[in-house]
Amino acid sequence: MLKKIHHIAIICSNYEASKHFYTQILGLEIVREIFREERHSFKLDLALNGEYIIELFSFPNPPKRVSQPEASGLRHLAFEVRNIDEAIKRLHYFGVTAEPIRTDEHTGKRFTFFNDPDKLPIELYEEFVEN
Repeated sequence: MLKKIHHIAIICSNYEASKHFYTQILGLEIVREIFREERHSFKLDLALNGEYIIELFSFPNPPKRVSQPEASGLRHLAFEVRNIDEAIKRLHYFGVTAEPIRTDEHTGKRFTFFNDPDKLPIELYEEFVEN
């Protein structure tokens, strides 16, 4: 029945800060940006490597969402990276602090977490490369 995930919708509290974070820091590509005047809301469609993945919405005064400690609902977004050390260096360049790198005890792969401007947890998971 299901083919793939079509997109992930994120509601942000500060549109310009989140747009900068997802496009300039994480490097997602803008597919389309629309201002929906009747809702006083932006909708920004973002792609990764040409594949549409995120709808970023702004709404006036959205309610806060509990994300820590482990609340019910969406836990985090996870992106695969080739080299986690280089990815963390890029984040640090932009003033984004990542947690210490951990190793998945089941796969042996390295991963870390950091937050977007609204404290949504994001994971970087290093792809496995055979030597």
